[in-house]
Amino acid sequence: MMKPQRPVGLVGYGVYVPRYRIAAREIAQLWTDGQGGLPVDAKSVPGPDEDTITMAIEAARNALARADLAAERLSAVWVGSESHPYSVKPSGGIVAEAIGAAPWVSTADFEFACKAGSEALTAAMALVGSGMADYAMAIGADTAQSRPGDALEYTASAGAGALIVGPAELALATLDATVSYVTDTPDFFRRADRPYPVHGNRFTGEPAYFHQISSAAKKLLTDLGKTPQDFTYAVFHQPNAKFPQAVAKRLGFSDAQIAPGLLSPQIGNTYSGAALAGLCATLDVAQPGETIFVTTYGSGAGSDAYALTVTEQVEAARGRAPMTSAYLSRQVFIDYAHYAKWMGKLVMG
Repeated sequence: MMKPQRPVGLVGYGVYVPRYRIAAREIAQLWTDGQGGLPVDAKSVPGPDEDTITMAIEAARNALARADLAAERLSAVWVGSESHPYSVKPSGGIVAEAIGAAPWVSTADFEFACKAGSEALTAAMALVGSGMADYAMAIGADTAQSRPGDALEYTASAGAGALIVGPAELALATLDATVSYVTDTPDFFRRADRPYPVHGNRFTGEPAYFHQISSAAKKLLTDLGKTPQDFTYAVFHQPNAKFPQAVAKRLGFSDAQIAPGLLSPQIGNTYSGAALAGLCATLDVAQPGETIFVTTYGSGAGSDAYALTVTEQVEAARGRAPMTSAYLSRQVFIDYAHYAKWMGKLVMG
């Protein structure tokens, strides 16, 4: 278990989810003639003028507004993603410039599949917790890619979550402790010269998602001397509607505990900010004194688990930026042709 020397917490949070959706039945109709079950009803899709950077900027601005903090007070802006627009040019630098945090700021891009955002959060927690900085921003954002017709195409969606770590006395929720669990498990990967990721299908549930999340969660609970019943809410990575509910049940959490952090059982949430956005959705409704347990997951594979305690500052901060539910309620459905065009799935010879 890792705990900061200086108490820290989240002083601001923000999300962004594109308004565009593609229905799962639209995908199924093309590739399977509409046969078979669907893991979700629809997934979010970035518009033709959106990418990981633009979504990260929107989430970052929301986090700054909620923190009531000037961007130049940030000492770090770190962006975790598996879909950075540039192979060699940092997303973090562009985001920092756009929100007004540059030039005296540390920027970096993090990668660890869908838990790249929580890797940035742990680093921000350490930077502020060591006393080297007062404020650091961690962002998870993606325009997740999927091969046409692949199972992942139903759930690989788009969105961003941004968290600002600062001194605990100013926090909306304190970051009490964290653990990380990592193994070399080839459940999902994409080589640099390939446009789409590949599944190691037999590894996807066990020993990937369920083993990693369970290991990290159990370790943190044991180290803290707590049980699932000691937490008001729990948030888990959401590759589909069933996995987070199943792992919660294995660990001893109830459906009521995980409900606020499920962005929507109807919308695909496979991206680097999914668990961070789930945490934001929980902070939208959590009350002072309540506790939140968060466990992220990234293919490759690994999990980060966190324990948080909500403070009285959360209530005043909520109204300063759009709630997660406001983004989820915006829905403009598109057909597969527009989806394929916008996502670059059409290759001209």
